[in-house]
Amino acid sequence: MVKALVLTGYGINCNEETKYAFERAGALTEQMHITELIENKKKLETYHLLAFPGGFSYGDDTGSGKALANRLRNTMWEELLQFIAVGKLIIGICNGFQVMTNLGLLPAITGEYGARTVALTHNTSARYECRWVELIGSSKCIFTQGIDKIELPIAHGEGRFYASDNTVNELTKRDMIALRYAKNGFSAKGEFPYNPNGSLDDIAGICDESGRIFGLMPHPERFIDTYQHPLWTKNLPKEGAGLQIFTNAVRYFI
Repeated sequence: MVKALVLTGYGINCNEETKYAFERAGALTEQMHITELIENKKKLETYHLLAFPGGFSYGDDTGSGKALANRLRNTMWEELLQFIAVGKLIIGICNGFQVMTNLGLLPAITGEYGARTVALTHNTSARYECRWVELIGSSKCIFTQGIDKIELPIAHGEGRFYASDNTVNELTKRDMIALRYAKNGFSAKGEFPYNPNGSLDDIAGICDESGRIFGLMPHPERFIDTYQHPLWTKNLPKEGAGLQIFTNAVRYFI
């Protein structure tokens, strides 16, 4: 059976929702405190999927995702690289995406894991944004396959994707931009609130070149059931659109 591991501890607060999402997708899912995983590193190899959930790890006291990223780099870096090398999947959501960029697990252009080449910084609105957004997807990423358009909630104060022009060009050329903020089915072109944070090129999520390592600022785990949508009484599909992201990941191993 496909097994998923959801990290928790020290300010992570979306772990229960992420666990529920993987369970709905058919995975045998466990939560594990980051300290327990560090003390039992070999456990990681028993899972197929690893999730860095959203929240405020370590209270964002040293910057969003930086403290958790540093702890993982100093204690579990080789284990994470091995997890990737054998073909397994990793997802980072919101704060988890910030952790992954700080670790250099993303974007890892040409497979250079560990190099920090992009950032998720303060929203251009200079405030915490909490709203639903429209997104358009790419099929290279395992998690977003078959998703041309999706609506998901965002909730963050530091979600603005930033990188050099050369890096953004490489991400585009290599089809590593998995999700973009959109307006009426097309790229939002930076227009607020459709692009809620000022991200370059409307980037909401990216993957590595293999398509197996994925990070995004929106929260798919918060739209697993129809009633989680603000218009849930309007005859929407029975399942929330975010479930497809987790289902794609589980099906990859079946």
